[in-house]
Amino acid sequence: MNFIKSDIGVAGSTRISDLSEQARAAHKWPIRYDSIEFISVVADAAVIFSASNLAGVIYHFQAYGTPGDIVQYLGSASVVAALFISLMKSRGMYKPAALLALRSQLRTICLLWTAVFLLLAGTVFALKVGIELSRGTSMLFAASGLIALIVHRIYWRNLLTKGLVNKRFSGPRIILITDCRGPAEADLVHNLASLGFKLERHFTLPPPEWGSRQRAEVISSAIECVRGSEVEEIVVGADLKRWAELRGLIAKLRILPFPVNLIPVGATSEIFSQPSYELGNSVCIEVQHGPLGSFEYAAKRCMDIVIAGTALLALLPLLAIVAIAIKLDSPGPVLFRQRRCGFNGRCFQIYKFRTMSVLEDGATITQAQCSDSRITPLGKWLRRSSIDELPQLVNVLEGSMSLVGPRPHALAHDTQFDKIVRNYAFRHRVKPGVTGWAQVNGCRGPTPTRKDIERRVQHDLWYIDNWSLALDLSIMLRTVVEVMRSRNAY
Repeated sequence: MNFIKSDIGVAGSTRISDLSEQARAAHKWPIRYDSIEFISVVADAAVIFSASNLAGVIYHFQAYGTPGDIVQYLGSASVVAALFISLMKSRGMYKPAALLALRSQLRTICLLWTAVFLLLAGTVFALKVGIELSRGTSMLFAASGLIALIVHRIYWRNLLTKGLVNKRFSGPRIILITDCRGPAEADLVHNLASLGFKLERHFTLPPPEWGSRQRAEVISSAIECVRGSEVEEIVVGADLKRWAELRGLIAKLRILPFPVNLIPVGATSEIFSQPSYELGNSVCIEVQHGPLGSFEYAAKRCMDIVIAGTALLALLPLLAIVAIAIKLDSPGPVLFRQRRCGFNGRCFQIYKFRTMSVLEDGATITQAQCSDSRITPLGKWLRRSSIDELPQLVNVLEGSMSLVGPRPHALAHDTQFDKIVRNYAFRHRVKPGVTGWAQVNGCRGPTPTRKDIERRVQHDLWYIDNWSLALDLSIMLRTVVEVMRSRNAY
């Protein structure tokens, strides 16, 4: 039986019994890989309860000399923990792969923790029960809890990495049956070992052309090996292209009182790494994730409405003065309207204060240059100070633009750039912005060369792939500095 072999591949060494393996096993942690998600949830709950109690006790001792109401601290922690952990779990942030993605973890923790406290603050205000809660304790709880969760997540990620690299996780004793060879088989064995699985025996099925009888004999040999052993689980690694035959072979393993788990390998395995959910009686697999989830989109939209609405009200006197000045400076309308390409390629009209003597919006549009004769005297100052962009706050409120995103170009330029820059159309996966990552990194103003537009597109695509509320706030703050520097503003 040439296709029956051990995990080590040396005669007389079919079980893990050498000294090095024994030494490694002695240092195994009493944690199984499949229990990481549950432990992470419990650990987060413990951190939140500890932060709540410590914040309450410390604040009350400082303010009143007493520890305060412990029951109230526990009640607050229960509500916050239930909301926060539920949101984290719904986004799959407790899965081992997600826990290892530290940047994504920290970004999601900050976002959801802030959202939970804003939600509770709004609820307290609406129900008028704020008098029963200490604002000082709540603020200290919010700050200390966030810091504690961040520190805990960094430590937990490092611990998981150490466990995987040094193969410290405990796991069940298994029999491995594979229908693949070469690198795919070696990778599967290595991955199982790194996750703590104790590989008792490894059987490889012969190629299909050898006949179903010989393949069935390997399955029978595996069953005989499991009988009377300490094996706890059977793992089958196979390419699902031959599932019709594999299903019959795997069915023979039903005689054993152990779980049988299938690990897809090869090209078909890629689809199983994608998120999936039930759609009626079918399973729907998400092969491409949108740049923003529903929660992230709602958070960004709320920020757009609040900031744009507040800014318009605060700047209303300035906007009125600028409108009158434009009328007095040169003939023509106050506002300049031009068709631009927005989210998903939808066309919309962008609003700007008119700074030129022309209103171009056709198949050919000439970009503004330094000392452009078309720019009005007042327009030079408006463009340099970026005040001409303020009417775009109306675009933000109506939903055609966002405060932060890739800057929209005229339709004529969109057509031109799409032909010369690879992935240029990917910019339309999010709403265009009043300002953007490209603009705060020096890509502001006209794009006379291919290199200029390529550099701008690279920044825009990076922003889309790395979006967060914190990044949006950072870009808005940096925009103020960029406007004061007036680089390429003409």
